[in-house]
Amino acid sequence: MRNIIHVDLDAFFASVEQGDDPNLKGKPIIVGGQSNRGVVCTCSYEARKYGVRSAMPGFMAKKKCPHGIFVPVRMERYKEVSREVFKVFYEITNLVEPLSIDEAYLDVTGLNKKPIEIANYIKKKVMKQTGLTLSVGISYNKFLAKLASDWNKPIGLKVITKDMVPDILKPLSIRQVYGIGKKSAKRLNNIGVFTIEDLMKLPKDYLMDYFGKYGLEIYHRIRGVDHRAVEPRRERKSIGKEITLKEDTQDTDYLRGYLYKFSEEIEAIMEKKKVVAKTITVKMKTLDFESHTKSRTIHEYIHLREEIYHIASDILDEVNMNKPIRLIGLTVSNFSDRKIEQLSFL
Repeated sequence: MRNIIHVDLDAFFASVEQGDDPNLKGKPIIVGGQSNRGVVCTCSYEARKYGVRSAMPGFMAKKKCPHGIFVPVRMERYKEVSREVFKVFYEITNLVEPLSIDEAYLDVTGLNKKPIEIANYIKKKVMKQTGLTLSVGISYNKFLAKLASDWNKPIGLKVITKDMVPDILKPLSIRQVYGIGKKSAKRLNNIGVFTIEDLMKLPKDYLMDYFGKYGLEIYHRIRGVDHRAVEPRRERKSIGKEITLKEDTQDTDYLRGYLYKFSEEIEAIMEKKKVVAKTITVKMKTLDFESHTKSRTIHEYIHLREEIYHIASDILDEVNMNKPIRLIGLTVSNFSDRKIEQLSFL
């Protein structure tokens, strides 16, 4: 049986800001969202008490927390602190799977210390070196370890053992199941499914019809089964760019200008990573915050800006622009290594 630790830094960006400026400690800090059209990246727990959340429009955050202190995003500083934190993880094991700048899985199976001792060491060492707190979940698989780290944030520490399952899961909301998003949860609520216990009553075949290929995974996860290994070199699944526009627009030529700019930036990243892609996705958010995405998968792999832009522009032409757009984004995915593709052509 594996020993998996999931580590999640508490309100990371906001905590870095409070650490760098002691005057901000204990105050409702909101990172990003400074302009009326900006979006909140994250916020301190003091701001969360007022209902402020990440991805919330800045103007909404100001309404909920009028005395909140808005600070600009300093991504280079956050990356610098993140590197310090991850050094602590790599002191313990090379089996570290980064999920984001402030979150990771560690496989500590077979180490000569108990997982809870390792967790406490990480907490103390990170606090000493960076002044930051984090929450840790420990279990025998990734799904349960991540669930445990969310259990009593901030500064949480939770262990879920095999004998606790499934009873510990039954009262939880279905929104806490990895793979069930907001829309899926709403549809399930409409048929009377609110908790994991409710979900357990649905047959396996029903879940497979309902969720497609993820249905079987969800069926097993809510019963405490998750065979995914910690992957130290996690492949990047997509490369994308997006922007919140200064003014809402229905001008497709204006939007095309951003799609070309994104295509240039994406080409540069793909060149650096030596990859090609064959799925292109255009994302748009309307003035009333409805998100719409449309993808196209082609037969051949591409990487040049002109190729990416041409397909993105075609996708844009297919969109029914019946509402002004406030955000536009472009993403490529479905990657292959460029060298392998060149060999296959030969």
